[in-house]
Amino acid sequence: MRSLIRVELTRLRWRRAVLLLLVASVVVPAVIAVAMIWDTRPPSADELTRIDELVAQERESPVVQEQLQDCLDHPENWGFDQSTTDLQTQCEESTLPQPEWFGSYTPLDLREQLQYGDGLGVVTVLTLLLMLAGTTFVGHDWVSGSMSNQLLFEPRRGRIWAAKALVVTLVSLVVSVVVSSAYWLTLWLVARSRDLGSSSDLLGDCLEFGLRGALFATAAALAGFALTMLFRSTVATIGVLFALSVGGGLLIALLGLDGQWQPGPNLEAIVKNGTTYWDYDTERKLSALHGVVYYGVLVVGTAVASVISFGRRDVP
Repeated sequence: MRSLIRVELTRLRWRRAVLLLLVASVVVPAVIAVAMIWDTRPPSADELTRIDELVAQERESPVVQEQLQDCLDHPENWGFDQSTTDLQTQCEESTLPQPEWFGSYTPLDLREQLQYGDGLGVVTVLTLLLMLAGTTFVGHDWVSGSMSNQLLFEPRRGRIWAAKALVVTLVSLVVSVVVSSAYWLTLWLVARSRDLGSSSDLLGDCLEFGLRGALFATAAALAGFALTMLFRSTVATIGVLFALSVGGGLLIALLGLDGQWQPGPNLEAIVKNGTTYWDYDTERKLSALHGVVYYGVLVVGTAVASVISFGRRDVP
């Protein structure tokens, strides 16, 4: 079995398309991280000076001063009470230009990133790219006809299937864990350098988020491999996955099933260790266990069908 695994690792290393997909699995999350760091950067001293100058100029304009005086004379038109003690302050805040009007700064909040940020996008990217890598890796064996040659050296089909699956799983796991951990560790270090609250507990939450996403992406790569071994065609596998991604959610909605059967909420439940979804006007909880069972049944079912098909069907 070890020799088979070494052979499959060599095959994977020589698949240029697979290597390009693995490189993309590193580059795309890195670009997302860089964009996030850049978008949340604090303004420089020159930018702050420029903003202060713009604010001062705008506040001296006749139009702004007229609006301020109108607010003081007729506060009811601005939604204020004439008898309020801080009318001057309220009118100034409503009519006078504020620094944030000329330059928005959104600090890097890792807690918010865990809930609403690009972390789920990184998981999605890894899932798609690694699934394509698993599909492309074994699809080449069927297209080139080398599968029949491999069976001449190792007639036990179960060992060949297992060796290929193990290589796809291990490589996908290593890539996804390293990339996910590097993504969150980088954001944590940036937040720490900016004094934005970066405790070790928060880092642990981020790394756990990344690990759950990496495991999901690894399972997706294995599923892509299993589907290709079942259909014996990369194109057919991609077509089926595209049809499921486009029509699967629509079909579930047409059947009247609620959000717990939709792919998206179940992915969020796994990665975020639980999530919520809306059932008409009611917000319901969805556990990580439900998501694992939801996708686990699909992956295991696909793998079993793939093994049975590969063991019984003729290999051209």
